[in-house]
Amino acid sequence: MPPFAAGAREAVLRVLDSGWVTTGPECAAFEAELSAYLGQPYVVTVASCTQAIELSLRALRLDPGAPVLTPSLTFSGAVAAIVHAGYRPVLVDVDETTLTPNPRTVAAAAHRAGRPAAMVSCDLGGYPVDHAALAEAAGLPYRRMVVDAAHGPGGDVGRTRAATAPYATCLSFYATKNLPIGEGGAVATHDGELAGWLRTARLHGMTRDAWRRYLPGGSWRYEVEEIGYKANLTDLQAAIGRAQLLELPGWQDRRAQLVARYDRHLSGSGLDGLVTLPRRHPGHAWHLYQLLVPRRDEVSAGLGDAQIGTSVHFIPVHRLRGYRALLGPDELAAVPVTDAVADRLLSLPLYPGLPDAAVDRVVERLAHLLTSTLA
Repeated sequence: MPPFAAGAREAVLRVLDSGWVTTGPECAAFEAELSAYLGQPYVVTVASCTQAIELSLRALRLDPGAPVLTPSLTFSGAVAAIVHAGYRPVLVDVDETTLTPNPRTVAAAAHRAGRPAAMVSCDLGGYPVDHAALAEAAGLPYRRMVVDAAHGPGGDVGRTRAATAPYATCLSFYATKNLPIGEGGAVATHDGELAGWLRTARLHGMTRDAWRRYLPGGSWRYEVEEIGYKANLTDLQAAIGRAQLLELPGWQDRRAQLVARYDRHLSGSGLDGLVTLPRRHPGHAWHLYQLLVPRRDEVSAGLGDAQIGTSVHFIPVHRLRGYRALLGPDELAAVPVTDAVADRLLSLPLYPGLPDAAVDRVVERLAHLLTSTLA
């Protein structure tokens, strides 16, 4: 269950009592508060991070079928966004130490693509990627860089000066994320033209949303200059998000404490050579605590037998049936490091409410499995 701020319940009741539950003043306030938190001049809320990525890509108005770089080691929704926007995904391999693309793997993918039109980069697990370096390696202007920062809120992801920020930083408020609402997403940007287009496109392309039409002095008249989408956040969701945002710094402090405890115990557990720990980096959001372990499926099952839940982030997109035929043999063979780490990835429990004793128990059970049962 995601953590909910003490003020979340009151926020929901406030919106219900207001008589206005869909996109309106709470969304506007949430966007302003996110903008201040991220240090970005514009934030536009949408229904999901996947839609944030798709709309940001559509706003680039690339040629149909244009090649767009993306890691295969990502959630499939990011690649679906490329496909639904009408473009062609070109897979980028990852660095084994960060589980994210590096300039060398990006340059190789760009060469294979011929001339990539854009890139969807990913801050997997909350690791703060140098997106400017990746754009340079791809031969792309920085305004063609869309960042999937679903795992990023709470870290330095998106919290950069506007002049050095990507074209679009896409956030997720899904129930398991660092800033959980239940569902929802947003685009943070320094590009006012993009922000204006998103505000219209997210709600059918209407020139006036319902809130503005029903304000005193408003008019029922509206126009649709360009056919849009149904991708808006509601005031109910935004009100929860506003309450959650106040708690985010404390939740992030707790995540950092838990990560330090995992690191300390695992580093001294005699598992050197058996377990690869996550790469630390200033500004890491620590959405995930990902290990590379041998015989991952058996380890996961053994932890499950002890009532310890684990997960895998993620099944590489090129291993999913729905994408294999779409990608073709060249793409399937282009990510050897991704294939090498995919069968060893394991995410241990990490959330603000996790007790210290639970971390100790996870490490104790993991060490037992790796040194005895699976030795």
